[in-house]
Amino acid sequence: MKIINAQPAKTYNNNKNTKLTLLKTNAAIWFNKMCKVKDLNPNYISIRINGKTTRDEKTTQKAVKYRIGQEIKFLYKKKTTN
Repeated sequence: MKIINAQPAKTYNNNKNTKLTLLKTNAAIWFNKMCKVKDLNPNYISIRINGKTTRDEKTTQKAVKYRIGQEIKFLYKKKTTN
């Protein structure tokens, strides 16, 4: 019977989890940038404004762009802390 130390497995798993978190964060940043460039509205953003005039639609579009920008800033901050 061979006794294996768990310390190498723990460091390996920590490294793997950090790498996966970084990859997911990079994918989220890329997705948000593409949505901003192509003027798409992601499903996680739901902004409702009463009215159907062009002013209301422009307000909604600007609110969505602002929200995407804030999400990108948050993800970059998250990326640098990990």
